[in-house]
Amino acid sequence: MPRPQRCRRICEVPKVDAFCPNRCRESEAILLTLDEYEAIRLVDLEGRTHEQCAAQMDVSRSTVQEICESARRKIAACLVHGKKLVITGGNYRVCGGREYRHCGRCRRGTAPAAENTINTEEGFMMRIAVTYENGQIFQHFGRTEQFKLYEIADGQVIHTEVADTNGSGHGALAGFLMRQGVDTLICGGIGKGAQTALAEAGIQLYGGVSGDADAAVNAMLSGALRYDAGVHCNHHDHEHGEDGHGCGRHGCH
Repeated sequence: MPRPQRCRRICEVPKVDAFCPNRCRESEAILLTLDEYEAIRLVDLEGRTHEQCAAQMDVSRSTVQEICESARRKIAACLVHGKKLVITGGNYRVCGGREYRHCGRCRRGTAPAAENTINTEEGFMMRIAVTYENGQIFQHFGRTEQFKLYEIADGQVIHTEVADTNGSGHGALAGFLMRQGVDTLICGGIGKGAQTALAEAGIQLYGGVSGDADAAVNAMLSGALRYDAGVHCNHHDHEHGEDGHGCGRHGCH
């Protein structure tokens, strides 16, 4: 038996579901499914990567590529042959704000807050990750074995949990955080490559922070968190120094 197709997550149905050139006939309509519409919206309009689109739609990266290729062929056929385009059907589920932990659009609840400020308006939701070890902020992003995850609603912490990274290194941690629905990271030292990966994933960074993890999150929510906007760490995959100490043993920022 063929493997059942995974249901694709979309944020909302399109406000306009049909486009027709002059002198087109109803019989000439090409059907664009709602999951194809969502992939085109995320990748071609919003400029998301295939990996980011896959995380938001809850499918694999290869599936996103297939969906986009199919959608572009249909749109091209409409443009070249002057056919009507109708957006309908497909194998999808509408998030509608119910999956804010995972949906990159809905988890923010409202329009994004200004840079380095926290939106505390009613209905605003977010998910914060902190590099974590024994209650403290672990000081090397790439070596962290755990993140403490904080679920925020209306500017207040409503749930926390500790998630193991399962050995994920520098290159995989941004993807790990995306799958956890994280939109904000608090950490100590972090390299430029990891910062770039986080930026591409749409995750806001507060680096160069030390001390108690819970206190740091509360300080961020109140607008009092002290962090280093220029934080860096050049020591990624090796020990360094004459005594062989690693970044995780000092601030490295």
